[in-house]
Amino acid sequence: MPKRLISSVEFPDPEDTLAEGIIAVGGTLDVGTLYAAYSQGIFPWPQQGFPMLWFSPEQRGILDFKDFHVPESLQRFRRRNTHLQFTMNHDFHQVIEECSKQPRPGQDGTWILPAMKRAYLELFKAGYAISVEVREDNILIGGIYGVLIEGVFSGESMFYKKPNASKLALWRLVEILQSMGHQWIDVQMVTPVVASMGGKYVERAEYLEMLRARHLELETT
Repeated sequence: MPKRLISSVEFPDPEDTLAEGIIAVGGTLDVGTLYAAYSQGIFPWPQQGFPMLWFSPEQRGILDFKDFHVPESLQRFRRRNTHLQFTMNHDFHQVIEECSKQPRPGQDGTWILPAMKRAYLELFKAGYAISVEVREDNILIGGIYGVLIEGVFSGESMFYKKPNASKLALWRLVEILQSMGHQWIDVQMVTPVVASMGGKYVERAEYLEMLRARHLELETT
């Protein structure tokens, strides 16, 4: 696990939000700022025409591993496609690039703007972000990336170029994190794919308590 980063950046209390869960406006997307934000349960979400917005939403999407389940159809698909390859941190740059191109129902364009790509690449280089890739015949067909800070993984985005590829990436990510001692992940928002595998929303206070409990767990081990 990467060393804990001491950042000079200070955010307001994540429970003291403005409208729509906004906790702060402005700032830079450097490693220190991102580390300080995620360690408090805060994440950036760019909005066109506004300075950088930082959020601590009233409801937070999580995937508790005790609720995690894989649909039988996906289990059969994985058994029948043993030629598919899974890697971790092999192509972080390409995963985030493909995620930025992924069409999303109800969204015009992408929030993964060039500044966001650069910032998360720097976070990856510093050891605070990971990716899981799915390949077929050595061609990238799916993947997921997110932030791993102070023992908590926060999913950012995933993509697929062939059916089930993003679901397989999420499944493999859960397997990896479980082997590292994780019991849940932050998914921010519950998409239909995540919901189908056990994702749910919890209130902000519950999420922040889970975050504090995880930090305490790490401090005492």
